Amino acid sequence: MAPQDVSLMEVKQIVVDTTRSQHDFEKGHGEIGPADATEMGAFGQAAAAGGKQYRVLGRWKAGFVFIHTEVGIGILSLPSVLKTLGLIPGLIAILGIGLLATYTAYVYLQFWRKHRHIDNVVDALRVLGGKPLAIVGGVALIINLSFACASSVLTMSIALNTLTGHSMCTVAFVGFAALVCYILCMPRSMNFVSYFSAPATLAIIIPILIVIGSLVKGKPQLAPEVWSPEIKLVGNPSFRSAFSAILSIFYAFGGRQGFLTIAAEMKDPHKDYVPALIILQTFAIPMYLITGGAIYGLAGQYVTSPALGSAPLIPAKAAYGILMVTLFNTGLFYSHAGVKYLYIVVMRDLLNIPGEMTTNAVRPWSIWVGLATFFWAFVFILANAIPSFNNIIGVSSALLVGWFSFGIPGIFWLHMNWSRQWVSWRSASVAVLSYLLILLAFLLNSAGMWASISSLVKIFNSSESTVRGPFTCADNSLF
Repeated sequence: MAPQDVSLMEVKQIVVDTTRSQHDFEKGHGEIGPADATEMGAFGQAAAAGGKQYRVLGRWKAGFVFIHTEVGIGILSLPSVLKTLGLIPGLIAILGIGLLATYTAYVYLQFWRKHRHIDNVVDALRVLGGKPLAIVGGVALIINLSFACASSVLTMSIALNTLTGHSMCTVAFVGFAALVCYILCMPRSMNFVSYFSAPATLAIIIPILIVIGSLVKGKPQLAPEVWSPEIKLVGNPSFRSAFSAILSIFYAFGGRQGFLTIAAEMKDPHKDYVPALIILQTFAIPMYLITGGAIYGLAGQYVTSPALGSAPLIPAKAAYGILMVTLFNTGLFYSHAGVKYLYIVVMRDLLNIPGEMTTNAVRPWSIWVGLATFFWAFVFILANAIPSFNNIIGVSSALLVGWFSFGIPGIFWLHMNWSRQWVSWRSASVAVLSYLLILLAFLLNSAGMWASISSLVKIFNSSESTVRGPFTCADNSLF
């Protein structure tokens, strides 16, 4: 090649690089702009190789998926949280944890902007600690998502027992719910999941309104004929019960482990992630405050968890029937996120065939079905091993939700800003917050597990409880 040719190529490259840099600066004010296919993770590469385009979620679709990621069965535990903590501390805790969860969700976006090849939270952990941390994070992610699905199918068993008058063994109801969710998670695109998010969101709002309306006109299911609600403005709980209640709030604002999975199938996370997050939290935080305060204020000392059991019998059955849509979609989303992670690992990392990920060939479909079968078999076992709604939420929140939704974002921020964390009062304030988030995750992990497990043992040993151990056929309905 002639020297002048080399020089000309170099000049062309400088022009291209300069133009790209200017474009990136204008797009993000110094942040990285939209990436090409190789920078956009496995799905961008699969589409570039001729596969189906999975990156199709805009801000509204992503917002609805975010809503149902967060506003699910966790909301049903909040009225009993207020009963434990008291009305005022409980509402303050819900608001405070909600604002904190908004910030940690934004940290995930900041981390993605610097490492746009990541497709899930495990890829992000690989950036922090290489393959060893990715393996630990992958196992933790699957356990966490399995707990979320297990709490969903367990709640479905409560609903089915309530609707049918305990017509079958509870293990069979858990198995039926798990089988339906397993079938629903067969489609491989998050876009399929998004179609169910809006109906599922309505299917949790309507039951809550049914409960509130029935309590305005009637008495709680467990209340005597003559009664009056006893509302504690400030509670006096034991450490164990208070911590279990706090864990329920953290669970209600969990789901951050799935946010990068959703972002991996957004058209432009750089532009649409924040609007989708705003859509989520402007709906979720007021919904949590209204649901917790209204149901506890109307049912008082007779509030139950899940909260739908606080209503009179007929409205409660109607509410549970409608709620089934939300419960199935909760199982659908979290199982989709779990299977999708395993699918990416197998296709991209083990078999090195990312180009086949979105094709309709026999091999990718066989792998997806096999992984979904393994995942739901594990969920079925887990749901029967911890057959108590409050306790499966508590164990899930203490074990991993605290880390994925709060502790890990704190670590991410420190990783991105380590060299300049003390350069100004603003950076120092966020650095202190990040360290506190890590300490919070440790606290939730240790004290939370103790509170949840000791509470579960207490339920197993209680003469008043119908749930005496794992894999029980006993009726777990609330009436």
